Amino acid sequence: MNSSIQNDIAAYLPALRRFAYRFCRNENDAEDLAQETVMKALGAIHLFQPGTNLKSWLFTIMRNQFSTQYQRSKRVVVGIDEASVNLPKAPPSQEWVMRGRDFEVAFDGLPTHLHEALRLVAIDGASYEDAAKSCNCALGTIKSRVSRGRDHLASLMGDDVRHAASI
Repeated sequence: MNSSIQNDIAAYLPALRRFAYRFCRNENDAEDLAQETVMKALGAIHLFQPGTNLKSWLFTIMRNQFSTQYQRSKRVVVGIDEASVNLPKAPPSQEWVMRGRDFEVAFDGLPTHLHEALRLVAIDGASYEDAAKSCNCALGTIKSRVSRGRDHLASLMGDDVRHAASI
């Protein structure tokens, strides 16, 4: 490689940075574009014709590099566009519909005292105190029934007790 041309390219680096800033308007992006231009120029130094204007050759490389990056960035979708955010969500899958039916069958299959306690607390949202009053039993008894009902429901549905909390 001709070291004289390499030195000339290095001398044009401040002008390349200023020219790159016209394209990018961001100091970091402009610096990247200038560095990419120098790298491309050094890689294609054998194509430079002595006697022609080196500065114009470098600026042409930069313009072409920026144009290529710009065209490529138009094709790349980053993140979620606003139009897709407002699209309706997909309905539940068939698996969840079947899981819901399995839950109904299992819930109806619980012993009456567990079914009633679990319905009051887990489905109706009643407090343990209110559920205990409705069932005419002690607070500890209703807590025990709800816990055993969840465990029994989980086993009927084929889940182990660790996953019962998500039911």
